[in-house]
Amino acid sequence: MTRRLLLSHLTVALLVLLCLEVPLGIFYSRAEQQHATRAAGDEAESLAAFAAVSLEGGRTAALRSRVAHCAERVGGDVFVFGPEGRLMASSRPLTPTQAREMTGSGEVRSALRGRAAVGLREGTAGGGVRVPAAAAPVPLGPDRFGAVRVVLPADMVHRRIHGVWLTLAVVGLVALVAVAGVAFWLARWTSRPVLELERATARLAEGDLSVRATLATSTGPPEVRRLAVTFNETAARLEHLLDSQRAFAGEASHQLKTPLAALRLRLDNLEPDVADHARGGLAAAMTETERLARMVEGLLAMARLDEKAVMRVPVDLDRVALDRVQTWAPVFEERGCRLALGVEHAGQALAVPGAVEQILDNLLSNALRVSPPGSVVLLDRRLPRPARRSPRDHRAPWAELHVVDEGPGMPPEHRERAFDRFWRAPGSTEGGSGLGLPLVQRLAVASGGHVVLEEAARGGIDAVVRLPSIPSRGGPGHPSGRDESRAESLLPRPARRTVHVLRRPAPSVRRP
Repeated sequence: MTRRLLLSHLTVALLVLLCLEVPLGIFYSRAEQQHATRAAGDEAESLAAFAAVSLEGGRTAALRSRVAHCAERVGGDVFVFGPEGRLMASSRPLTPTQAREMTGSGEVRSALRGRAAVGLREGTAGGGVRVPAAAAPVPLGPDRFGAVRVVLPADMVHRRIHGVWLTLAVVGLVALVAVAGVAFWLARWTSRPVLELERATARLAEGDLSVRATLATSTGPPEVRRLAVTFNETAARLEHLLDSQRAFAGEASHQLKTPLAALRLRLDNLEPDVADHARGGLAAAMTETERLARMVEGLLAMARLDEKAVMRVPVDLDRVALDRVQTWAPVFEERGCRLALGVEHAGQALAVPGAVEQILDNLLSNALRVSPPGSVVLLDRRLPRPARRSPRDHRAPWAELHVVDEGPGMPPEHRERAFDRFWRAPGSTEGGSGLGLPLVQRLAVASGGHVVLEEAARGGIDAVVRLPSIPSRGGPGHPSGRDESRAESLLPRPARRTVHVLRRPAPSVRRP
């Protein structure tokens, strides 16, 4: 910003200097040429008076001496012509042809007719400078005139004109340097608080709610100072609101855990004393208590997620998936289901520490809740590669985790609402808090990715989690890949049963 402001000030100053100095230089150049022309005319008239006296008295030697002296003094050429245009004296020798050409010039012809004349002739020094030349009549009798022609040197006029332009250039350069100094100070004075506000805004967007713009409130233009004060007030209010929200969620969840545990214990103690016809109500109460406990745990997890902006770190998706399958496989077997791990690899991805484990735990728990006995839940990993990738597209590729079940599935409108807090599908019989999928979505977004529910090939749900992938340096022979392949072979698989997963291109996903 400082460079742009400085460049704009210098551009305006340079345009103003050019608009002022170029016409001024042209004016002074013409004035120097006119001054040189008048000087040539004065020299010609002075020498014409001396030539008239000398030619009438026949003192040609004195005339030649005066001509040589005048030419040496002005640094140019001086010529004296008689009444018939015959050359009488010259400051330098001329050939007959040159003498005839000079006699035919406009100034000499005008002087021989009794009229003084001045003019500008093209010089031989170059640079587009015109040489001043003047001719004055020499009265020698009634209707008889001679002529004196004075030509000033081109280098003298050229030097004077260059001096004018050089002076203007130096003055313009000094003015430009002064403007640059003032413009740099103004640009720094204006841009420093703006840059601080930009950095503070970026840090606020990253989750640093304690950031404040201190410099911008004391320096810079009044509008920027007022903006900085407003920004600080907004950041302070936002920090206060979020702190209050986090404190309420965390404290309320912690305070609810103790009475919930006591309530569950009391319900367990009541079970032997409850009549048979009331055991259904007791079981329902215990189920609702468990659902409320899961809801409290979900609120606690969300409160912990909002406590601070955590950094994303590389996570080995293959190892995490293998660990989750080994942990959940016995639970699935108790329910009469099987948990299978896909054969593909996803490598490493960026994620919040612990986020992938929580995401998979929630998705596997949901899949187990809706899976009928004898069905298979597939935890698959994929690293999709787009067919065409623009050379200017610098976005990281996605690594995908798929949890595919064979349950009843959900219509599209329910899949869209599944990420709303406390929302449960109509007709749900299993206990649930309605916070599992919202927590999954929050963890995925915090990790730089997203999650979407798609229709599976067998009518169930394909929960797709996409995370920013990190290209593997080890290639196919990566040691982690060998370990995982060996570990996958030890997992229990359904006998003589192959799980076919439809490989469809990932549709466009609307970020939650």
